[in-house]
Amino acid sequence: MLDLPKEFSARMKSMLNGDFDAFIASFDKDKFQGLRINTLKTDGAIVKKTFSLRPVEWCEQGYYFGSDERPGKSVLHEGGAYYIQEPSAMSVAENLDVQEGESVLDLCAAPGGKSTQIACALNSTGLLVANEIVPSRAKILAQNIERMGIRNCIVLNESPKSLAERFVGIFDKILVDAPCSGEGMFRKNSLAIDEWSQEGVKLCKIRQLDILDEAVKMLKSGGRIVYSTCTFSKEENEEVVDEFLNKYPDFEVLQSKYKFCNGFPIDGGEHNDTLALTNRIFPHKFDGEGHFFAILQHKGKREDIKYSLQAAKISGAQIKIFNDWQKENLTEDIVADLSFGDNLYAMPKGTPQLDRLKVERAGLHLGIVKKNRFEPSHSLALALKPSQVKRILDLSEEDTTKFIGGQTLPSDGEKGWTLMTYGGISVGWSKCDGSYAKNHYPKGIRK
Repeated sequence: MLDLPKEFSARMKSMLNGDFDAFIASFDKDKFQGLRINTLKTDGAIVKKTFSLRPVEWCEQGYYFGSDERPGKSVLHEGGAYYIQEPSAMSVAENLDVQEGESVLDLCAAPGGKSTQIACALNSTGLLVANEIVPSRAKILAQNIERMGIRNCIVLNESPKSLAERFVGIFDKILVDAPCSGEGMFRKNSLAIDEWSQEGVKLCKIRQLDILDEAVKMLKSGGRIVYSTCTFSKEENEEVVDEFLNKYPDFEVLQSKYKFCNGFPIDGGEHNDTLALTNRIFPHKFDGEGHFFAILQHKGKREDIKYSLQAAKISGAQIKIFNDWQKENLTEDIVADLSFGDNLYAMPKGTPQLDRLKVERAGLHLGIVKKNRFEPSHSLALALKPSQVKRILDLSEEDTTKFIGGQTLPSDGEKGWTLMTYGGISVGWSKCDGSYAKNHYPKGIRK
């Protein structure tokens, strides 16, 4: 039995009444583990063949895997075939109801589970801005965006306030997976118990309301915000939503696509009927950890705001070098429209001005110009499908493991840049010379 904080236990007993014993008993049960198939890279057949999976009810591409399986060690993971994600967390982005072509902001995005889920819904269309205020976590976020082969994502390392000053009224959907006291992760991560305090709960509530204030500024008329936490406290959940509705009466709470537990009423709350439409996931009721989310739909009218797009910043010489390379190696054209020094990028359509912002990833990193030649990036390899490349070498699982480890493989194929794949999933570049495939898997991530 976990040694839960006494204040936490007393509060949960008051909240749950007759369900309290079942709630406490759930902490002695095994945690549930899940993965979500990356539809940008695979239909999932090879993943289902490799692991014993059970569907997650509230996420079409979500699956539970057994405690004896290790999908994080698989070459499929390295190729971005799936994202390992706690099952209850999959519910949040599902209820953002993202449509192709929309502009979407994930305001507190690291490590990237919900951002990558949003990217699958966008299906390489529209614009995804994934932001993380902590620099080290922003780097992890960018790495996961790269691994999943996402083309249309800008990764930023900014505060919500600084973004709201620049991005007024430009997003169709905004996800606020807010920093919280983490009570829903007690069973999964015992460190969360050591870090918990009632004072921390109160501080989180203040921060959460501040973040929502900034999110409202960035939402289009008629847009949607999904607010979520991985905690149980009313202060950070229903009370935050109640105060939000008091401040912004032009928002309403919508019913979830999937029926979870209703939100709780709060003493003196003006919106208790509406709060029942918010959603709670309890570990004694569902196969997942603790989670809360509310769908906040803007129902009013606002004047549309015009904003400046990021202008193309790239030299004609760089464009020519890249275009010559892709003519030789790709079957479909990619537009290079941004350079940072000799590094070339393809920006998502509709990218707003990024000047003076801390940019961790400016769209899809295409590669680097070196002495009048172009060398493609690992990001580009992971974002390409086999049909988009002229030379492909599909590897066995054993050879894929060798390739990811940095080994040179024999190849009698055509000379030139070659996309290495496993089961049709791109894993990296090699450059073939007619006898061998010179390995270009990045040294820093070799296994």
